[in-house]
Amino acid sequence: MKEFLPLLAFAATAISSLEAEEFRYEADWDSIRSHWEVPEWFRDAKLGIFLHWGPYTVPAYGVTKYPKYMYYEGWKSKKGEPLFDYHLETYGPQSDFGYKDFIPQFKAEAFDAEEWVALFKEAGARYIVPVAEHHDGFAMYDSKHTKWNAKKMGPKRDTLRELADATRAAGLKFGVSSHLAVNRRYYSKKDPSWDTNDPENWQLYWKADEPKDAPSDEFLDWWWKRTTDIIDNYEPDLLWFDFGFDKPGWESVHKPILAYYYNKGLEWDKEVVLQGKNMNKTSRVNGKFFHDTSVKSFPEDLIVLDLERGRMSDIRDLPWQTDTATSKDTWSYVEGQEFKTSGYLLDELIDIVSKNGCLLLNVGPKADGTITEEETRILKEMGAWLKRNGEAIYGTRPWKIFGEGPTEVQAGNHSEHENPDNVAADIRFTQKEDELYAISLAWPDGGRFTIESLARGNPYEEREVESVHFLSGERPAAWKQTTKGLRIDAGSEKPCEAAYVFRIKFSD
Repeated sequence: MKEFLPLLAFAATAISSLEAEEFRYEADWDSIRSHWEVPEWFRDAKLGIFLHWGPYTVPAYGVTKYPKYMYYEGWKSKKGEPLFDYHLETYGPQSDFGYKDFIPQFKAEAFDAEEWVALFKEAGARYIVPVAEHHDGFAMYDSKHTKWNAKKMGPKRDTLRELADATRAAGLKFGVSSHLAVNRRYYSKKDPSWDTNDPENWQLYWKADEPKDAPSDEFLDWWWKRTTDIIDNYEPDLLWFDFGFDKPGWESVHKPILAYYYNKGLEWDKEVVLQGKNMNKTSRVNGKFFHDTSVKSFPEDLIVLDLERGRMSDIRDLPWQTDTATSKDTWSYVEGQEFKTSGYLLDELIDIVSKNGCLLLNVGPKADGTITEEETRILKEMGAWLKRNGEAIYGTRPWKIFGEGPTEVQAGNHSEHENPDNVAADIRFTQKEDELYAISLAWPDGGRFTIESLARGNPYEEREVESVHFLSGERPAAWKQTTKGLRIDAGSEKPCEAAYVFRIKFSD
């Protein structure tokens, strides 16, 4: 009998492999739901780097959407920059110098994918997501379906391929984002003399007769070809879609693209995840964005929901993600932009992780491929904190409550500007196996912390505290559990900046 055991084991393995090979996702929500779930690698990763980089960084003025607003007379940025007038004064009429004329100046002569990835890895990122194509229609890869791409024009390099290779060589996950859905109505064709009306340029600016509301069949077909080209040739672990793809008129491709991508994951033998904004109806009132959450482009259990420049107010059962930027006002590099502090971004990361989310943090390189000194410093500071305290972040899961404290977080897309700075009484919790991490988002006077949720008789944990280790200070901490809270004396000197982590164990 023993001699047959290896044969039986081989047969079982072969049958299992055959079943796996035979299964294919259908373009049907129930079919996808039957097999797919959020990959553990994504849930463990917590921090990714987003990259907005393209020809729009050449003018480096105003906003990332310079390509759009250079054709909109009278439009001004939040800071009052008149993009249309600026373009006229600096480059001349749009009929003589259009957006396409920035492309030869986008040379990326200092771009080094390995240097970028080394910096992002030092920052503590576990996945990297460059923009494959933005609203402007310029492909940052070797596209089969448009001549307006980085391999044939501008840098004349497949920058996406270089980033994919460097990312994987560093042991990180590689993703891509597509913003192409908005391209169909991105550029104004108001003036017949503008280059946006030249048929030679339609693969960049799209066609003037595109319907206003739902996308035309021709645009949907073109979008499909370009998107599947990216999937097939770069095999991303993560696929991210921007606003536009979630609008009415795109329903016909939602199920097919999800099934197509997840089937590719089966072929590649790796777990992949699609991310999207997931809201169909968006409106803006008094400068604030509102979303009709009753209308979904995808069931939320079949993708990872992404919030742009915003967070959740509580723990979400399903994993989710925030995408935001080191810059306060823009995504790509512009001159004179203001940056957030590393401390603010770490507080944001900690809050998001405590609520079952990940942070996709955007960096905006210059046109030549260099990353600003400010962003380099921010990333290195975040990396230094994570090197010391990352045990409380990576691979963790939410506790019974996300935290405590007086500072309320505004929920939803584009809400980050409404969030005040945190104080020492703002505590966030994460857990891993049987250990609880309590993270204070500021340093209190004298280094004395109180965690009210861990008071004796609290409703969350019946066991008593057994030990408290000051992870940030790399030493045990003096503590006492009272009916008012867990009081911790961490000493008078701060061991680091930003936030302060305690590892807490409970008695059996």
